Amino acid sequence: MLVVDAFADRPFTGNPAGVCLLRDAADPDWMQRVAAEMKHSETAFVRPVVDDGADFELRWFTPVMEVALCGHATLGSAHALYETGTVAPDRPIRFRTLKSGVLTVTREGDGSLSMDFPVCPAEPIDVPEGLPEALGLQVLRAGRNVQNDLLVEVADETAVRKAAPDIRALAAIDARGVIVTAAADPGRAHDFTSRFFAPRVLPGDAEDPVTGSAHTALAPYWAGRFGRDTLTGYQASVRGGAVRVVLRGDRVILSGTAVTVLDGAFNA
Repeated sequence: MLVVDAFADRPFTGNPAGVCLLRDAADPDWMQRVAAEMKHSETAFVRPVVDDGADFELRWFTPVMEVALCGHATLGSAHALYETGTVAPDRPIRFRTLKSGVLTVTREGDGSLSMDFPVCPAEPIDVPEGLPEALGLQVLRAGRNVQNDLLVEVADETAVRKAAPDIRALAAIDARGVIVTAAADPGRAHDFTSRFFAPRVLPGDAEDPVTGSAHTALAPYWAGRFGRDTLTGYQASVRGGAVRVVLRGDRVILSGTAVTVLDGAFNA
């Protein structure tokens, strides 16, 4: 079992993920119990498969449920496979997933990892009743994607960074999670900023530090606004992390770095 800080260039930043490298298939109930024990927003389970289209099976569990797609735990899983020598650094990794198809991760020359994900755009909707009050923010635009995530644009980066939602009220909104976003302030190294709150699936303050899957919606949204396909997002949680995005039709390349902070054995 490893703990990997994903979308991070140093320990204790980015988004921590548990990564369990398995030899064989495991019982899903056991995987769920492990994820509950680890208490990270997601724990990934990786096992080799004999498959012409993939090298490994990948599944992701929050402390309370299995999810269909997780970016930071995919990045963490690929990092773990490369760092442990399980996969050669010049070889792409193809992950077979239950609901998101085959996801390919490539190690770049600078050591960063690039993940090829399906785009998940948010279609415009009317602002849901109660959402501005739950966020404590004026909502400029809202959209919803097939993952049932809401994408909410607010006035500016300062509003995103200072957001302090009423988590109980936010949990009453029909959404898996809420992506709060704005264009970056002038002079920043990134193009847009965001935060992600998911009170229905995450414990505690319900904020995910850096959310790869959210960027499958953020990438097409901001590419359309800026008129270019290559952008950098910054997720402004306390830990924080940068995600580079390149939009390619119905796919998006999400790139970042990762750091292993714990390597041990799970005795159960």
